[in-house]
Amino acid sequence: MLADVLAAQRATLELKCAGLDADLARRTVEPSTLSLLGLVRHLADVERRWFRKVLAGQDASPRFSSPEDPDGDFDGAVPDGRVIAEAWHAWREEVAFADAYVAEAPRLDVEGHDAWRGRVSLRWVLIHMIEEYARHNGHADLLRERIDGARGI
Repeated sequence: MLADVLAAQRATLELKCAGLDADLARRTVEPSTLSLLGLVRHLADVERRWFRKVLAGQDASPRFSSPEDPDGDFDGAVPDGRVIAEAWHAWREEVAFADAYVAEAPRLDVEGHDAWRGRVSLRWVLIHMIEEYARHNGHADLLRERIDGARGI
């Protein structure tokens, strides 16, 4: 059930971005750099962190942000076809890894170590990811409406 709810949240993000190309990078409320493309890049990094680094124990640095550039996921979201394609590719790759990890996990109490929270279970990460997407999908609702007036998609 948790995996299905997370899948629905991920599908909502894709739906909010559907039909947009360079407009994905349009910023709507200065001085914020929040954009739909930035959300895709941010969520790719979030997926990567929780599933690859924390749960799978891989040495997986963020793709779009860094300690030197903590807002790189949003600041680097520019209206360039290559940047947009890279963001979607990264996001889909991280989602696929996460889905495979969840499918292969023997149980939901499998744990990983997070530098901030200590030991966290797969169950906790799934719930956290649902919350993360739900919050950012709310942002995506507002951003999409500002871009082209689309509502309820």
